[in-house]
Amino acid sequence: MKLLLLQEAPADTSQAVADSLALTASQDTTTILDTLLLGGWVMIPIVLLSIFTIYLFVERMMTLRRAKTDRDKIMDRVRDYVQAGDIHGAMAFCESQEKPLTRLLSHGLERLGRPISEIQDAVHAAGKYEAFELEKRTDLLASFAGIAPMLGFLGTVTGMIDAFQEIQRLAGNVNPSVLAGGIWEALLTTAAGLTVGIIALFFFNFLLNRINRLVNDLERSATEFIDLLQEPAPPPPRYEQPMY
Repeated sequence: MKLLLLQEAPADTSQAVADSLALTASQDTTTILDTLLLGGWVMIPIVLLSIFTIYLFVERMMTLRRAKTDRDKIMDRVRDYVQAGDIHGAMAFCESQEKPLTRLLSHGLERLGRPISEIQDAVHAAGKYEAFELEKRTDLLASFAGIAPMLGFLGTVTGMIDAFQEIQRLAGNVNPSVLAGGIWEALLTTAAGLTVGIIALFFFNFLLNRINRLVNDLERSATEFIDLLQEPAPPPPRYEQPMY
């Protein structure tokens, strides 16, 4: 009988340990959700701002990645076409690329034969439009970086008001541990708001740096394209008369 009990003991012990670990894991999972809910209604817009922040960052990064191109290679190809007098080939090449830089060059190529000032205005207008498309919705990230911390402070203030109202209701007979619990629950929104604000600000500055590089390439290419149109045409090749 004793031998049988000794053999069954390890199995019972391992089962108890497994049950304890499963219970602990479930408690940790619910604790995160419960902690967020303790922040009150202000946590709802903060969570929504965090979702929008991630969505905007991913969407803008995909747009910037599609807009990235080899500026020097494209300008060399367009220069070869223009110097060879093959304007239709240059336009076909730009239309096949479908990049901000090639769309800018297409606006200039379509107006060849007109005054250079008109071509320059068209290229600059196209560059402004492409820069606007690259910067679209990035200002929302800057707004989120400012709104999220403010929402967090609002949640803390309203939580502190509720805590002091509870103290007044109990006529000051409050356990310090209960008061501390109400305070840290109120501070949850501040921590969440600051976290979302810091992430949004980092995403905004990161995207702004990438956009500035692309816009700088567009401006350089526009100037280079106008200079290309003002270059004198290369002289025709000279053929020497054969000597007999």
